[in-house]
Amino acid sequence: MNPLHWSYRISFLAGFLICVALLGFALYTEYAWGLVPCPLCIFQRLGFLVMAAFFLVGCLHAPHRGTRWIYTGGVLVGSLWGIAVAGRHLWIQSLPADQVPSCGPPLDYMFDAFPFAQVLRMVFTGSGECAKVEPVLGLPMPAWTLFWFVLLAIFALAATVRRRPA
Repeated sequence: MNPLHWSYRISFLAGFLICVALLGFALYTEYAWGLVPCPLCIFQRLGFLVMAAFFLVGCLHAPHRGTRWIYTGGVLVGSLWGIAVAGRHLWIQSLPADQVPSCGPPLDYMFDAFPFAQVLRMVFTGSGECAKVEPVLGLPMPAWTLFWFVLLAIFALAATVRRRPA
């Protein structure tokens, strides 16, 4: 079955399943491999979660051509969020050892102790645990997530603008 000929509904179902598989792999690496996620990793997971939600609702609703952009817009918001977070994460990982910020408190403590805007500011400043490179198949995890965020955004756009052959 050629993905170029999939309906909007099937395309968004595939996007949802890919997001769920990526989130499942993230949980697998956390609990089976012992890779503890840093705050930026958790924020990347939120991007995939937002995308999965819009992919699922778009698949279930299968709106007419004009209203499809609502669901595609939600997917793109999640994707742009993820691209920004993954890009920042890769930048922190590329810093020399003497320029890496010190490790901060755990994310759950930050949410308990600080307002949301300050937590975002602290997380995006980065911390030492975000600079640790854990390669998977030769690439750091944020590089893989960046790849998937871009690919899924293109996939959602293609599903929205594509016309199915008669």
